[in-house]
Amino acid sequence: MNIIKLNATDSTNTYLKLLVNKTNVVDQTVVLAEDQQRGRGQMGNGWLSRKGQSLTFSVFKSFKGVMAEDQFMISMAVSLAIINAFKTFGLPKVSIKWPNDILSGNKKVAGILIENVLEGATVKYSVIGIGINVNEMEFPSLPQASSLKLEIGKSLELEEVLHAVLKNMFDKFELMTTQNFSDLRNVYEQNLFRKDIVSVFENKEGQHFNAIIKGISGIGELLIETENKAIEPFQIKELKLIY
Repeated sequence: MNIIKLNATDSTNTYLKLLVNKTNVVDQTVVLAEDQQRGRGQMGNGWLSRKGQSLTFSVFKSFKGVMAEDQFMISMAVSLAIINAFKTFGLPKVSIKWPNDILSGNKKVAGILIENVLEGATVKYSVIGIGINVNEMEFPSLPQASSLKLEIGKSLELEEVLHAVLKNMFDKFELMTTQNFSDLRNVYEQNLFRKDIVSVFENKEGQHFNAIIKGISGIGELLIETENKAIEPFQIKELKLIY
């Protein structure tokens, strides 16, 4: 594992992608920023991070044999790795808010942004960006955000959290060589936030409706049971969970 530490950068994902385009990057290279100024989340959302209190890093991972239609396996593996790491620190009620937010209770403590590069019908490599709220104590205007410190009740060493997450992640990637999509999906679904509970959703037209999360499809869509008992698949831009 090769770790590149930066004092500051706009986005560790952007930095790592530019590095990949310019040179031969070693597999499992990690870019860690002490101060990430323009972090990105899913669908163009920003990611708030505070210098010395949070972790913002990106991982380069090459793959062999992961089919393009199975690329959500990478997201599942990363989410489950972070959950496993957080459990070792005693984080309570940890779950995955589809597709890749990590919660404690109903508060977001970590986010993931995965950018896959395909070669033919397979995934060539991924740039995996992770932001973790570790020791922050205040989240102005972000009522659904929290940190490991707030939820656990004590400060944590950033380096310790980083290495726990990376170890679990690389272990999960090793297991991916012997697991199929269904194996990972079963465990992922067991950790889904609000699975089998009536929840309020918002569709892309802005309309609210009640439905129940039942799982994910073979390509990572969220499967929900609507009020007429039909199971419908939704992609990330088509649906928002209101709680």
